[in-house]
Amino acid sequence: MSLETTLQQIYDLPISASIRENVNAFPLIESLHVLAITLVFGTILIVDLRLVGVASHRRSADRLIRELLPYTWVAFALAVISGVLMFVSNAPAYAANLEFQLKLVAIALAGVNMAIFHSTAHRRIADWDTDLPPPAAARVSGFLSLALWTVVIVLGRWIGFTLDVLF
Repeated sequence: MSLETTLQQIYDLPISASIRENVNAFPLIESLHVLAITLVFGTILIVDLRLVGVASHRRSADRLIRELLPYTWVAFALAVISGVLMFVSNAPAYAANLEFQLKLVAIALAGVNMAIFHSTAHRRIADWDTDLPPPAAARVSGFLSLALWTVVIVLGRWIGFTLDVLF
């Protein structure tokens, strides 16, 4: 089965048609997506600013991570669900959109950055938790995270202006 066939089958799903045909569905889903991304970025911003040594210097990095990470994951799950619902409404157009593709790459890179941080600098957090500035590995991870999530947001907005509407 080809990618085009799969994308067309997704486009032809009843839920996809429902989103396209209901005048309120897509705006509501998109609003939820924007709110979820705002929460994702907001919680990540607080932690990343601590990692780069700019903010929350009176709180330990480990405490911020433990307190905010659950909110980040819930918001990320909502962003993924709402993003998938927007995607299925017009799968062929989204799949062909360069900005959409780049957004997915940026999200994947942010995930890789987080995995590297948690498998390296975070494992030794007890050694540097209250230090300012944090070690170079933590600062690099924080800066990369800030940059990548900013790119995700910019590309997400850009999609709305470059998407070829197929319905």
